[in-house]
Amino acid sequence: MAKTNPGNFFEDFEAGAELVHAVPRTITEGEAAMYIGLTGSRYPLHCSAEFARSLGFSRETINDLLVFHIVFGKTVNDVSLNAVANLGYAGLRFLLPVYPGDTLRSVSKVVGKRENSNGKTGVVWVKTVGTNQRGEAVLEYYRWVMVHKRDPSTPTGAADRPAMPKEVAPSELVVPSNLDLSRYEEWPSGGAAYFEDYEIGEKIDHVDGMTIEESEHATATRLYQNTAKVHFDAVQTKQTRFGRRLMYGGHVISVARSLSFNGMERVLGILAWNGGAHANPTFAGDTIYAYSEILDKADIPGRADVGALRVRLVGLKDVGPTEAGFPLKVSKDDGEAYHGSVVLDLDYWLLVPRRVR
Repeated sequence: MAKTNPGNFFEDFEAGAELVHAVPRTITEGEAAMYIGLTGSRYPLHCSAEFARSLGFSRETINDLLVFHIVFGKTVNDVSLNAVANLGYAGLRFLLPVYPGDTLRSVSKVVGKRENSNGKTGVVWVKTVGTNQRGEAVLEYYRWVMVHKRDPSTPTGAADRPAMPKEVAPSELVVPSNLDLSRYEEWPSGGAAYFEDYEIGEKIDHVDGMTIEESEHATATRLYQNTAKVHFDAVQTKQTRFGRRLMYGGHVISVARSLSFNGMERVLGILAWNGGAHANPTFAGDTIYAYSEILDKADIPGRADVGALRVRLVGLKDVGPTEAGFPLKVSKDDGEAYHGSVVLDLDYWLLVPRRVR
């Protein structure tokens, strides 16, 4: 009997299969502090117990993206241990606040698979749900990942590409039921902009940049218990087209989101992702910059004190947004491709207080 886990290859996935992921995780204050140290996040709801209590929470909440990374990390051993790359996300919703001391676990369902034309790899689609110690869902999302085949010489015939949600409708957004802005103060977050101040079509250069060192992205990925070989095994990755370790794309999301604090200080949290793509690879030594484009604004049923901003968060490497002309896509081969400096394209909904409440 084999004692070690080589991970699933493309042939091992079956549509409809449920993957119950091992190693539940209790999130501690130390991990929340380490996340701040690795990303520079400054959102006060995740930093200040007193600020969080003033808004109706029992204490400071765990950063939305740290919740995502831990739920995601649980899935890697079963979904993407043999991945070439994580390709995208859809229909991601944050459903409940998570606090220090909560224990998270993950379960995924395979919703489709399609072999690539090269015969060496295929794409697998899964839906993952993260739950707390009470069995309450805190997060759900779809993602698709390119996975190596065990036997490239044998076609599988798999051609089941499922339809993914194109967006999360405003009516599907979940605002924490205990959120109370009657005692909201401006000074903890700083900044000046409320929901009313953002305009559709506006682009915000978040100004600051962050160079990510090898030790930082590796430590962050270990914090998330993401064991994908492409992020850690320097010997194996010499044989890849990159010839080196690839940075976990989720860490790029965290850094870009942290940079976006400058200009969006009063954002209370992430409600959902409509979709996202890791547009180009990121490596140690790259410097990340970010800009946000306001795509839409929506009222939230039953809440006159907050609104939802639909925002495109774009991460760039080694060039500032204004300097580069706010790049996104370029024409290529009678179609479009991401600009070479773009490493992240994330379409998400943010929760923002209104000036008039």
